[in-house]
Amino acid sequence: MQLTDFDFLLPDELIAQVPAAQRDASRLLCLDRKSATVESKQFVDILNYFQPGDVLVVNDTKVIPARLLGQKQTGGKVEIFLVRKVPGATTTNEWLCLTKSSKSLRVGTTVDFSPEFSAEVLGEMEAPYRLVRFHCPGDFMQMVEKVGHLPLPPYIKRDDSQEDRSRYQTVFACEEGAVAAPTAGLHFTTEILQQLIAAGVEIVNLTLHVGLGTFLPVRVDDICQHKMHAELYSIPDATAQAVNSAHKDGRRVFALGTTSARALETAVTDVGVLQSGAGESEIFIYPGYQFKIVDALITNFHLPKSTLLMLVSAFAGREFILSAYRQAVIERFRFFSYGDCMLIL
Repeated sequence: MQLTDFDFLLPDELIAQVPAAQRDASRLLCLDRKSATVESKQFVDILNYFQPGDVLVVNDTKVIPARLLGQKQTGGKVEIFLVRKVPGATTTNEWLCLTKSSKSLRVGTTVDFSPEFSAEVLGEMEAPYRLVRFHCPGDFMQMVEKVGHLPLPPYIKRDDSQEDRSRYQTVFACEEGAVAAPTAGLHFTTEILQQLIAAGVEIVNLTLHVGLGTFLPVRVDDICQHKMHAELYSIPDATAQAVNSAHKDGRRVFALGTTSARALETAVTDVGVLQSGAGESEIFIYPGYQFKIVDALITNFHLPKSTLLMLVSAFAGREFILSAYRQAVIERFRFFSYGDCMLIL
């Protein structure tokens, strides 16, 4: 398939720049694959689409304030973006990073973020990454929380704010490591989750640390040639048991977000058994892929020509998805991370 097969027209004013007034105040577009129907609802109506015995799988990753703004000893401004901790590093404070400055940072360059927090460029890794060692007293992540900035997506044309510290996290975020939020989960409140549990829905968690690949454009015309960036994931035993039991009983598994869907489809065997454990997900899901675990998908609206749009097109059919997107544009739904929500049954 060609990259242009996943393009659509989107007015800039429909790209949400701020969250809704309340988490659950967003709108919901419901797609039924069997009847090929589309309904416009409010997000709180999502409760009506669940049945007792359904399993909802959420991604409990937590976004870290990965943008660190500092300066070289010569005074030049530098941005260092945390991508992922280096496994097996001699110190826990060595990370793969992206760097931005007026002049390329040389190996050995020191960057100061505060009087007690600095970084040293150790070397160049596979482009465009650099190996960086951080120096600070006490806990590294506490220092990052203190001086770092949340990495809002590039289509949000403003600086991060104090409000983003809470609103660009899900209410169930607890495992630090993501550089972008699993945005479908941003609509859920503690009250809605409690209502689902009271209605007989089982809610289980997994972790997939969303990486920069979620924003990187597809640069090949033939999408089959695209390579996904690896993202770390972990699936607890209890989650695997709940999902496998549901499938055995004929109950539905709802993936909350494309990140949950990718983790589930990465860890499932050819015969449809979900395996617990940790690993790296490089799965690229596009039309032609046969889902083995996910029965229903809750997701936001995605960028034109993006791998996430390709994933939902694989789940519901490209023509059906693009038709629903055209309807969403006409009805002035809000798009992307802080935008409205879609339920695909």
